[in-house]
Amino acid sequence: MITIQAGVFYCLIISLVTFVVYWKDKSAAKKGTWRTPEKTLHTLAFAGGWPGALMAQKIFRHKTSKTSFQIVFWIMVILNCIGTVLILNPDFFL
Repeated sequence: MITIQAGVFYCLIISLVTFVVYWKDKSAAKKGTWRTPEKTLHTLAFAGGWPGALMAQKIFRHKTSKTSFQIVFWIMVILNCIGTVLILNPDFFL
């Protein structure tokens, strides 16, 4: 069983990593250099980094106007939340 403390620690770390990846991608977009693939950004969101991604989107105004990206992003958020409920309560459907 995963403790709440371990889960919170994981979420903080993955959110921080995701925030930094968004920041680097925004910087690369401005410079016209190599970009982080959207698939990577979505994977980080799905893995629990969506709070950091959401903060980065708002702070850096990054990936906020691309509708297709936002649709997949919010699907990843929903799937992550469902997964979190199932991990914290394995008897959820019983």
